Amino acid sequence: MGSNTSTDATRVVLDAVRRIVQALRTSSRRAEQYAGVTGAQLFVLQKLSEWPAMSLNALAARAHTHQSSVSTVVSRLVEDGLVRRSRSTADGRSITLSLTPRGSRLAGRVPDLAQERLIHAIQQLSPSRRRLLASTIAELAEGLDDSAAAPSMFFEERSRVRRTGRHA
Repeated sequence: MGSNTSTDATRVVLDAVRRIVQALRTSSRRAEQYAGVTGAQLFVLQKLSEWPAMSLNALAARAHTHQSSVSTVVSRLVEDGLVRRSRSTADGRSITLSLTPRGSRLAGRVPDLAQERLIHAIQQLSPSRRRLLASTIAELAEGLDDSAAAPSMFFEERSRVRRTGRHA
């Protein structure tokens, strides 16, 4: 009996992970088809649209990811003319990020992103359930991959999307 319960719980966990990955993959594909950018890039544009200018560290915090991961995405967005890097007016040593007019137009047409729904669902958990989820999923991830490298943003490691001009 105990083994059936364990098998059932394992299936429930795997099905939940599959549903999350599928939702994220579908959302990323929709972003690529709709806007010509990856889901991660569209997510970063959305976060940048919430504040007129912010540092890379502030953006990473808002995106709930590592600074190095968001930096890679920002570099692609700068290269594509959707994000601008400029010296901070408050501190000339620091760099602020902001949307270009083209990036702003694209961010204004953001479809529903699964990443936002996932963040919202996690934040709706009680603090104790959120801590339990965090420690449990971190333990699972460690058992799967003990790499010390910061994880990339969802589906950003794939090849770059070719732009078609639909978002200009």
